[in-house]
Amino acid sequence: MEALKDKLESSFIVFENDLNGHSKSHAHKVRQEAFKVFEEKGFPTKRDEEWKYTNLKPILKHDFRVLNKSENAVDFKDVKRFFISDIDSYKLVFVDGVFSSWLSETTHERFDVCTFSSMLHKYDEVTEQYFNKALPENDSLAAINTAFAREGAFIRIKKNQTADKPVQVLFLNTAHEYEVMNQPRNLIVIEENAEVTITERHQSLSGRDVFTNAATEVFVERNARLHYYKIQNDALNASLIDHTSICQKQGSQVHIGTFSFGNKFIRNNLNIFLEEEHTETFMDGITVVSDGQLVDHHTLADHKVPNGYSNEVYKGIYDGNAKGVFNGKVMVHPNAQKTNAFQQNNNILLTDKASIDTKPQLEIFADDVQCSHGCTIGQINEDALFYMRARGIPAKEAKALLLYAFASEGLRNVRIPELRKKLNRQIANKLSVDLDFEL
Repeated sequence: MEALKDKLESSFIVFENDLNGHSKSHAHKVRQEAFKVFEEKGFPTKRDEEWKYTNLKPILKHDFRVLNKSENAVDFKDVKRFFISDIDSYKLVFVDGVFSSWLSETTHERFDVCTFSSMLHKYDEVTEQYFNKALPENDSLAAINTAFAREGAFIRIKKNQTADKPVQVLFLNTAHEYEVMNQPRNLIVIEENAEVTITERHQSLSGRDVFTNAATEVFVERNARLHYYKIQNDALNASLIDHTSICQKQGSQVHIGTFSFGNKFIRNNLNIFLEEEHTETFMDGITVVSDGQLVDHHTLADHKVPNGYSNEVYKGIYDGNAKGVFNGKVMVHPNAQKTNAFQQNNNILLTDKASIDTKPQLEIFADDVQCSHGCTIGQINEDALFYMRARGIPAKEAKALLLYAFASEGLRNVRIPELRKKLNRQIANKLSVDLDFEL
């Protein structure tokens, strides 16, 4: 860990020297302040309360290259399987941290679907208003992303506009010669009474270890609507830490789904701040993992004002010696009367070696609220399995049907039919069955 910290510190000096006149910009002043946070705090350890169940040491021991200056050529035929098939969409594709214009489809007509670097150079007012305004100030991993923030997606849906098709964001890693650390940064702004649907995916095409430390800031203005789906199904040599912070204004609605099937290691830090009244938030998650995989979900629904609604349902299926962590917090501030918050985490362990540490939390400082939370951990219902086998369904298919039914609630808010089909196929693949039905 100390070796990587030293490399990041020396690499930041090189990064500053490569900015070509932009080192005195507002964005870089933000970077410098963030880097000071990282220098002071370093990487989190299991002594930190938020990391007590998850050990970063096995991930950080690798000799990662921090600044990648090369990009390998990628053909569309090699990456089309990572897109949602049969839908027309805008596409933002990044190869080894570099925007690939010929694999992408962008627009500036009625709204902006382009790159983070373009935003930094063309939209100073957006940078000053939104950059690094939503992420937690003292999170050292988010801070190191901010320090190196240079490229990623910039999506701005302007007032009263609805994106005419979904936006697919794809980050590819192709570095075959060395292990690499990626730091993608996204900024999403949905202005008043606007709407958009976004999917995001990180994918390694390399056999070498890759560590992605991604950060996304989202601002959903008054009466705006966001549908955001994160598909996490990377190779087993890939590790992902994803920081996503969403700020909601009055009357806005957010649906965010996190679907975790692949990767060796995943840590999702999802923070949603309900800053004005009559906001609605839906957080859904499905995790299906097996031998050697770890998925850690940390979520926050922060109710700052009255009349907010949040609904969170996370389902997990753990096989082999897989490990899961769920730490979900609902915070209701003293002024947030009439808050309605629901949180549920349900898990199935398919073997004696699989494990889950789950900690649903409510912190309520108001007295006129409706809040509930709960969690379950168990095995497949043997009575239900016997009932299905008694009616001629083979054991493997019967087991898969029960697990499908268990996980189905996590797909309740997926509004793209083709994405639902893709997720169904991925769940079936993780369960090693071929089922000819949809949830």
